[in-house]
Amino acid sequence: MNLHLAGRLHLRARLYAQIRAFFAAREVLEVETPILSAAGNTDPNIESFSTAFSGHVDAGSRQRWMRTSPEYLLKRLLASGVGDCYELGRVFRNGEAGGRHNPEFTMLEWYRVGWDHHQLMEETIALVEMALSLVGRRAEVWVEGYRQLFIDELGIDPMHAPISDLQAGLEEFNISGEGLTRDDWLDLLITHRLQPAFPANRITVIHDYPASQCALAKVRPGDPPMAERFELYLGRYELANGYHELNDAAEQRRRFERDNAVRTSRGQPAIPFDEQLLDVLDAMPDCAGVALGIERLLMCMVGTDAIADVLTFPFSEA
Repeated sequence: MNLHLAGRLHLRARLYAQIRAFFAAREVLEVETPILSAAGNTDPNIESFSTAFSGHVDAGSRQRWMRTSPEYLLKRLLASGVGDCYELGRVFRNGEAGGRHNPEFTMLEWYRVGWDHHQLMEETIALVEMALSLVGRRAEVWVEGYRQLFIDELGIDPMHAPISDLQAGLEEFNISGEGLTRDDWLDLLITHRLQPAFPANRITVIHDYPASQCALAKVRPGDPPMAERFELYLGRYELANGYHELNDAAEQRRRFERDNAVRTSRGQPAIPFDEQLLDVLDAMPDCAGVALGIERLLMCMVGTDAIADVLTFPFSEA
């Protein structure tokens, strides 16, 4: 191990210590949840690893999914009354390997009872600022609503503009439109037009997304209705995704069903729902939650575009 790598491993250890101190000072409980589950992630844009349990059938389902996040289990803890909690641990996503992605990585996920997404945005900003201080850096903070961001930077109202206007904003990239939905075009405008222009020394927070992009967030009624979620970027890197969490089991089931319908239409396998989550979701208190990628944060802290620089061994060498 060269000293350069050793220094970065020491930085990771210091970051972990500071994260734990950050939450201890706020009386947020650290917990540890299972990596293998009988349920998987239905999100059509995320592929899970799965394995088979070879022991006695009384132990439960043989097919097990490696978690893509600890979200469902943390929500079950919230429903049981555990209160504010966080987990710092490994997660797994199949097919995501390259210069900026590794199939195995570390996620920090936490939940605050009685908070909405705006309150959690402020705490997430504070945590990123703490991390930057470990390497002697500071960043300005810029917070903007999703709709206003598109209007100010692109002159497009993302809620009402025809899809032809969204496509026109991406003409220079020669993107094939086959199979792309309105939300796909909106995402492409962010990744191709907006995100690359975010200043390197700025924490950018975008909040209140189209209702069609609600994921696991509450939807606030209005004209138009808005998904109560946010994404945080440091420079051009997306670090965190947070929600004012949905706690309606019937609606969550409908969302899982829609996910699997999309997966089936794409030729992907349907994923079993987390029935244990659905059984208790109505009992989960009003809360906000966020997931933050540790490797992405470390990449920003040390100023590298290569995820291998902040890993002990990348996937190709594991």
